[in-house]
Amino acid sequence: MLAEEATAIHTAYLRLDLLPREHRPALQELFRRYVDSRLAAFHKMPDAQATAAEMARSEQLQQRIWQDALAVTELPGAHRDAGKLLVPALNNMFDIRTLRTMSMQIHPPTIVYVLLFIVALLCAVLAGYRMASARHRSWLHILIFAVITVVVVFVILDLDYLREGLIRLQDADRLLIETRAAMN
Repeated sequence: MLAEEATAIHTAYLRLDLLPREHRPALQELFRRYVDSRLAAFHKMPDAQATAAEMARSEQLQQRIWQDALAVTELPGAHRDAGKLLVPALNNMFDIRTLRTMSMQIHPPTIVYVLLFIVALLCAVLAGYRMASARHRSWLHILIFAVITVVVVFVILDLDYLREGLIRLQDADRLLIETRAAMN
């Protein structure tokens, strides 16, 4: 979705060239502010209030881009197909924003986590039952089993929160940053 959002923004930005020359700079600046706002929103995670405020700001910019672009496509000097090409590109850009925002808020149902812990507990019980019949306990095997179980459960849970946990997306916004740099 990161690549789709960056591509959609870049496509819509390029299609601003279909508008009259004198109206392009204002819309291009709105696009720059919009991308800056999108980047800032994801950098402010996991602070929910700061993220929500930045998301609201990007939504306001989105509405302003939409209104201004619709008005400018009708002006003399705009390419005759400006509306036909720019409006769908903007729509795609905003749809992907919504999808990406929602994907960050949707997590597996609680039952998935409960089942994950039940499986880990059941494996521990079965391993303990098997080791109980042995004459000597192998503390090395017990330790390895416990560590592997904890690490696997932790990684599965941590991967669900890629911007908040210990495992983080290193270059998650690299494409969006590159798109923003291309706008200068």
